[in-house]
Order: sequence, then structure tokens, then C-alpha cells
Amino acid sequence: MSVQPAQMTDSHRRFLQILMSRGILESSEAQKLHKHCCETHKVSYAADKLEDFIKIINNQLQPLFMQIRRGVSEEDGKQHYALVNLAETEITRMASDYAENELELFRKTMDLIVTSENGFASSTDILNLADQLQTKKMKKKEVEQVLHHLVQDSWLSEKRGEYTLSTRCIIEMEQYIRTMYEDT
Repeated sequence: MSVQPAQMTDSHRRFLQILMSRGILESSEAQKLHKHCCETHKVSYAADKLEDFIKIINNQLQPLFMQIRRGVSEEDGKQHYALVNLAETEITRMASDYAENELELFRKTMDLIVTSENGFASSTDILNLADQLQTKKMKKKEVEQVLHHLVQDSWLSEKRGEYTLSTRCIIEMEQYIRTMYEDT
């Protein structure tokens, strides 16, 4: 049995690039990707060494305030991996794919979901947030488009007009959620 290299190799870089492009991977997908990356770059592979493999990547990501984290989906109980930004700075806020009012809508939607009895918020309740935005008001149609993008980008999950936080959101926003909603 060969030992996993302690240095980051092209197999690690490929794994990281693919994870970055997808945003989140189910554990079984991460296992397959791990195997694929090791085989492609002719690096020793052991099925039970995914965590060690990720640890090597995380050691390189640490100075960048980033980390690959594992979390469990509340929908199906499956484990997932996501790349998480640990720094909350002006630069990370500017690097966002969303405008300021869209981020405000997302935060208010999170408030509705986290403080609800069942962990869901109805599309009607979220649409009504459009009038409460401090930054720039949004039309209902714009809110619907933002919600569609949030679902498409795996920040929210939607079923029959009800929205909840996605697994990616819970993993990446864990510290924010704990800080903002510690009493909930």
C-alpha cells in the first residue's frame, strides 16, 4: 500500500478545479472524482483516503481563507463536499455573482427560512420581501428571477413553491447561520 503524497499534485489541483466549477459534490461523486484525478495523473489511489486527499488541498487553501468542508443534506441525509470561503471581506462580497439588493433578498429569505417553524418559506412570503428591501426595491418578476438563480446556483432548494436552504448553503454559510441565529 503506497502512501498519499503530502505535497499538492496535479491530481489535487484537478479535484479542486472541478469542485470549484460545480460548487458542491455529493460524497459518491467526490469519491469518483478522487479516483479519476489520481488515475489521470498517475498518483496512488486508495478509496479510503479521500479525507487525507482533501486535507492536503485544505492545507494549501488555508492561507487563502478557504476550505473544502463536508456536510449532510437535510433532504436525503447524504454527505456532500463544498468549497467554503472563510473570510468575510469587501473583496469576497464584491466577488459575488449577485447584486447588493439580491444579496439582501437572500439574507431576508434566510431569515424567513431559519425562523420558520418547518425550515421553509413560501414563494408568496419571499415575493412580499421585495417591498422591504433597503438597498434597491425589486419587482416581483425580478424576485422570481433571483430565486430561480439561487436555486440554480444551489443556494436554495425549492419544492412546490416552498423554499429551504440547500446543502451547499448550509455548509458554506454555517458560521454565518450560527452567528446570526444562535438563539433560534
